[in-house]
Amino acid sequence: QVQLVESGGGLVQAGDSLRLSCTVSGRSISDTAMGWFRQAPGKDRDFVAAVSSNGAEVRYIDVVKGRFTVSRDSARNAMFLQMNSLKPEDTAVYYCAAFPVGYGGGSAFYTRRNDYTYWGQGTQVTVSS
Repeated sequence: QVQLVESGGGLVQAGDSLRLSCTVSGRSISDTAMGWFRQAPGKDRDFVAAVSSNGAEVRYIDVVKGRFTVSRDSARNAMFLQMNSLKPEDTAVYYCAAFPVGYGGGSAFYTRRNDYTYWGQGTQVTVSS
C-alpha cells in the first residue's frame, strides 16, 4: 500500500518560514508526479505546487511564486515545500499528493486534485498577523 505522510506544519507569525515534508512509503517516487494542495476552512482544496514525474519541471500557483519552493529528493523518497515570507492567507491544511505515471511517462505533472490517486492526511499551517 502506498502511503504519504506530511510533516512540518505549525503555528508561525507573518514573515516566518516553514518547511513541509512528504514522505512516501510503499513505492518509489521515481516516475511519480507529485504535488502540494491546501485547504482553508470553508474553502475548496486548491493547487499550490507540483513537481513532474521525472523531477525536471516544477509549477506554482501565482500567489506563492517567489516565496515557495518545491523540491524532490529521490534518495529520501520524499517531496518538500519550503515556504518563506508566510502570510495569514497561507493558513490552511496542506496536503501531499502523488500519481504514479509509469516508466517512460516523461515530464508529466498535474495541477488538478482529481488527477492524483494518493493523498496524505494533511498538516496544519497557521500564520498569524
